Amino acid sequence: MGGKILKRYSPMVAIDVATKDEAISLFDQLTVEPRPILKLGMELYYHFGPEIVRAAQQRGFKIFLDLKLHDIPNTVKRAMFVLGQLGVDFTTIHAAGGSEMVAAGAAGLRAGAAAAGLPAPRLLAITQLTSIDEAALHNEQHVNLSLVESVQNYARLAEGAGADGVVCSAQEVQAIRQVTGPDFLCVTPGIRPQNAAKDDQKRVVTPRQARQLGSNAIVVGRPITQSGNPVKAYEQIEHDFLEAED
Repeated sequence: MGGKILKRYSPMVAIDVATKDEAISLFDQLTVEPRPILKLGMELYYHFGPEIVRAAQQRGFKIFLDLKLHDIPNTVKRAMFVLGQLGVDFTTIHAAGGSEMVAAGAAGLRAGAAAAGLPAPRLLAITQLTSIDEAALHNEQHVNLSLVESVQNYARLAEGAGADGVVCSAQEVQAIRQVTGPDFLCVTPGIRPQNAAKDDQKRVVTPRQARQLGSNAIVVGRPITQSGNPVKAYEQIEHDFLEAED
């Protein structure tokens, strides 16, 4: 990376819970410093909409709104225009929708933010979900590339179409760095502390390994939100990612 200092963000905590009360309880528990970034996904947003975003913002959190848009370019552009007005910090789009769709989404997102007088959110493209492995890639998607080659292809496509980064496995970060610019972000889910259950994730690493592999940000859900002490779990993960020695 040519000696460039890598930009790292506080861990992103996936608030994947079923009710508003559960979400608000986690918001209130996680008002620690350095403050995590909250990842709000489909379940909460489809149920509560912008209201849940505002509830988190009112508590001083930055927001990763993870809706993974994937549709024809004009529909995605119009939807991203709306999301750009919410004041979130990150949002997502599927690279599999193609370069025209990603470019339309980026344009809509930035136009929406400008119309609201807000900074544009960082647009992250989904490469291959961390629940996908080589067998699923070949047998279900009928992709002849290797998993790493598929992720590299999506990363190049996303960067060329105006995305700010990708969501990928930390195991693929170094391969992505080979084909993208130095400021291109790699945000990595599939993070599990040592000895934690993998759940439905296939390509997993620890927070410290993600740091060593060059992730800009990590996304962690159940190891924090389903722990007996979410604050303690977050603080340990934050230390391992941001402060531990490589």
